[in-house]
Amino acid sequence: MEILSSRVILRPADYDATLAFYRDALGLAIAREYPGGTVFYAGQSLIEVAAHGGSGEPSAFSGALWLQVRDLPDAAAELALAGVRIDREARREPWGLLEMWIADPDGVPIVLVEVPAEHPLRRDSR
Repeated sequence: MEILSSRVILRPADYDATLAFYRDALGLAIAREYPGGTVFYAGQSLIEVAAHGGSGEPSAFSGALWLQVRDLPDAAAELALAGVRIDREARREPWGLLEMWIADPDGVPIVLVEVPAEHPLRRDSR
């Protein structure tokens, strides 16, 4: 099977609140809009917020969105200005990444990650 593209589709209980969160609070750029939905750029991926197909209840999403940022303290400051609650303050994880946790209006966990300069994800192994 050949995968040509991918995205995460969220079907929130409150479309307008979730749209505002990803667009305004997180500041994600819009890739495209269609009647009842908006697709955002999220690094090398896409996040689609869809007003259709949901149950009207908060999502039972059991995963998390992983979003890499350049500077976690800067991201935390931007989120504070936007009124976004930090669920877990930034800390270095045993695997070496700096992580801070927030959630969208439906409670979908979002892990904001900074990859330190010395981390293997940043080193060129050639």
